[in-house]
Amino acid sequence: MTTPSIGKQPVEKERGYINIQDHGLIGNMHTAALVSIDGSIESYCVPDFDSPSIFARILDKDKGGHFSITPHGQFNTKQSYLPSSNVLSTKFLSEEGVANVIDFLPRQSDRTLGKAPLFWLIRRVEIIRGKIPLRVEVAPAFNYARSAHSTTIIDDNSTPDLPQKKILFNSPPDPKNKWQGSSLDLRYVVDSAVEGVPPPKIDLQLLDLRNKGHLGLSAFVELGDLVEGQVVTFVLRTPPDCKYANGTSTNSEGSGEEGEACGNERIVSKRRATELGVDFNDLVRGTSKLRRKDDPILTAELVSTLLRDTNTFWNTWIRKSTYKGSWKEAVHRSALALKLLIFEPTGAIVASPTFSLPEYIGGTRNWDYRASWIRDSSFTLYALIRLGFTQEANAYMDFIFHRLEHRNADGSLQIMYTIRGGKDLEEIELNHLDGHKGSRPVRIGNGAADHLQLDIYGELMDCIYLGQKFGKPLSYEIWVAIRELVEYVVANHNRPDLSIWEVRNRERNFTYSKVMMWVAIDRGLRLADKRSLPCPRRDVWLAARDHLYEEIMTKAWNPEKQFFGQSYEDTDVLDSAVLIMPLVFFSSNADNRFLSTLKAILKSRERGGLTVNNLVYRYDVTKTDDGVGGEEGTFCLCTLWCVEALTRAGQYEPAMLQRAVTMFEDFLQYGNHVSLFSEEISDSGEGLGNAVQGFTHVTLISAAYNLSRTMAGGPVGRM
Repeated sequence: MTTPSIGKQPVEKERGYINIQDHGLIGNMHTAALVSIDGSIESYCVPDFDSPSIFARILDKDKGGHFSITPHGQFNTKQSYLPSSNVLSTKFLSEEGVANVIDFLPRQSDRTLGKAPLFWLIRRVEIIRGKIPLRVEVAPAFNYARSAHSTTIIDDNSTPDLPQKKILFNSPPDPKNKWQGSSLDLRYVVDSAVEGVPPPKIDLQLLDLRNKGHLGLSAFVELGDLVEGQVVTFVLRTPPDCKYANGTSTNSEGSGEEGEACGNERIVSKRRATELGVDFNDLVRGTSKLRRKDDPILTAELVSTLLRDTNTFWNTWIRKSTYKGSWKEAVHRSALALKLLIFEPTGAIVASPTFSLPEYIGGTRNWDYRASWIRDSSFTLYALIRLGFTQEANAYMDFIFHRLEHRNADGSLQIMYTIRGGKDLEEIELNHLDGHKGSRPVRIGNGAADHLQLDIYGELMDCIYLGQKFGKPLSYEIWVAIRELVEYVVANHNRPDLSIWEVRNRERNFTYSKVMMWVAIDRGLRLADKRSLPCPRRDVWLAARDHLYEEIMTKAWNPEKQFFGQSYEDTDVLDSAVLIMPLVFFSSNADNRFLSTLKAILKSRERGGLTVNNLVYRYDVTKTDDGVGGEEGTFCLCTLWCVEALTRAGQYEPAMLQRAVTMFEDFLQYGNHVSLFSEEISDSGEGLGNAVQGFTHVTLISAAYNLSRTMAGGPVGRM
């Protein structure tokens, strides 16, 4: 075979970092990918959310890895989702022409390729008008850009007619970096959307980016001659059942082909033939090609069907929403974003599909959120249940109930778990990566997993309580486990902890944690009463709940400054987490102490408050030591909690209701071009922190739900 030439990256394609908020998100409920507004896959972990990344350009512009489709010369770009869908469209527009890129991770119907998930990333490029030259680059960086790979151009055996090539990327096991090895292949399908226009011709070539820090060759395609109506669809996939083995891979029953990612499986039964989509009679007659459903012949019809199936999946799901209030478009986009955070095999919900994006540019607050926090997941369920999505609630409850069966020796739960329910989330710093715009260190894993955060029991019990209104009833065995969980809270309600903000220095008696422990006991009592469940220590629970209430009112209250402090030890420090009080019915909507606290938070930071530009900080990092250091932006969750608190107070003070509407509508303007939100917002309006952030979209739904009901004259509910 002739050795292909190796290209270099053109100088004009040198490019810096794209802002965090300038990305859309696609996913398949196993993993997700960030797509920049200029057409680059910037973050992608395969096959699952918490798998090592193969693209992480957003964390290192040179060697993080990317899959880009970018026009030559000057162009404008428009990015949007297809209606009621998580399929993303990016348009490139110039005077000479327009190109459209459709990006999605497929959700195929059973009739197309069966139920097994396809670990494919599909990018469909179509020239809409005129001519617009494009350059495609595929530069994987396996295992967080720590492990080398080989790159070869080989014959593609998945095309029906004309012979064509594909790119195979193989990364061998790397014990030093705990890497088991992986393979990717890049295939393509050409088509024409206009009669009389022939399909384009594609020339795959190798690309050398090793001078930028890449540990293997990349690939590129110049699409300089595409004209109106021509279509090329790129499919980057993890081949089925692959295991790297000295350049040749086979599965347990198949024979390998040199340079090929996988051999075909030898089928030994009718049942197995059916599972793999092979006609058993054809096999007996010797006419079967032995192709599996997850390794089909790649045709234009197939990729069109996958696009249609995927779009139909999202359309069908969001139509099940029961939401009838105002801001419906923002609410449904948030619901679609939250659906992308669900790990379908277990029902777990990730806090965010990204890792180590900074909470302040150049700062050190860079964390990995690709795990399932009990707190974040519980709030997510509040939102989905309110919109009528009970199937997701039941799946997550099953995930949590399994965790209840395997509690720690002292009866406690871990604050977060892996998406498969594991407890090991070792925190590691990846010092070879530069970090987004130089924000270091880049971290994977999360050392907060071992924190004592006693608030999680309140969020979980509130979620279980709400779930019982709309989900399947508890079994006796689960009730006993829940009862033991409440007993743990009762036994530990006097302990200090590290609380919701996961401070990394000293434990304190945080007001938020005390309120949420009150919630845990209160919801346990309510469950027992509503379901007539046995509660032999009811009196002890009641005493503990009432003791917590009195203690909070005494020890958290600052009579001089007239607000609830961050903790019993720091009553002079404001913390917007206390805005939760009326939202969980700890205090009434008209409680004088709470209203005074709310008004203090609404003051600008210059006047001692936590608000700027109608956005709210968690706390003032210059006034309290959280053990992390560095600056941060305003916190979206806190802003939306403030909207809800104003909404509830607005039932008695109309001016506060109007302030809630203004603050909420202002907040919506900080969403990005596709109405997605990250964790925080800078003073200049830039999105910061991990994106897409589940907490933000959860509280957006909650705020819209209750604000809309209040404006219509109805009662607000618990989210």
